Amino acid sequence: MKTKKVIIDARRDALLKELKTAGHLTVDELVERLHVSPLTIRRDLQYLNDHGFIDRFYGGASIINFVGTEHDPASSNEPYKHAIAKYAAQYVKDNDVLFINTSSTALLLLSYIKGKRVTVVTNNGKAIFIDHDPMITIVLCGGELRFPKESMVGDFALNNLNKVTVNKCFLGCSGIDVHSGISTSIIQEVSINEAMIRRCNGPVFILADSTKVGLIHQFNACDIHAIQYLITDKRLKPEQLDEFLDAGINTICLDPLYNFDSKYA
Repeated sequence: MKTKKVIIDARRDALLKELKTAGHLTVDELVERLHVSPLTIRRDLQYLNDHGFIDRFYGGASIINFVGTEHDPASSNEPYKHAIAKYAAQYVKDNDVLFINTSSTALLLLSYIKGKRVTVVTNNGKAIFIDHDPMITIVLCGGELRFPKESMVGDFALNNLNKVTVNKCFLGCSGIDVHSGISTSIIQEVSINEAMIRRCNGPVFILADSTKVGLIHQFNACDIHAIQYLITDKRLKPEQLDEFLDAGINTICLDPLYNFDSKYA
């Protein structure tokens, strides 16, 4: 297993070097340069995208110029997203059945569930590219595939979700506000999120870094009282934390520089 990881890391380093040299490349160009399959390239690109090294576009990717940009590690949300996903993984138990939506933070949860037999039902097409424990079973709900998020929406997706009952739900959002609830800027995802919450007979977790807190987008997915947990980061303002606690929401604020198992509230 350790040898396999060394090989994967070396391949991803080589991929990054190619992108740094060229600026941007297509999947086909990377296949030719690295002599691996298109599926392997797509998985590597998704991993590097999730960790904030590259920007994916349809059919390829471009390198991120970190220094002096919004993607500079000093100002990036990536460490917070990983801290949130890793902390949330402790709530997943053996034999759980979960919903995960199209959120990049919620999708990272798959990387941190270890040694448990878990079934994940999702409308996130990127789930097939993310590294995960082989004990995890991933079920895609199907439906109309929307780019660039690779989200699955529409009646076909809804019909399949309505045939499933889960015991935990891990969702991300575009905005969360105590008074307005959970919101999104994509109308097609409202009914999907509503169905996931409705078909969950256990706790609903919102995984959202603090930049999403206080934002109100065009389309409301649920009332704040439909969720039980908000897992966010230490940048949450004290008055915002008090509002969520007063509303009865279990709110955890994390610092990625410390042990992810610790609470910072």
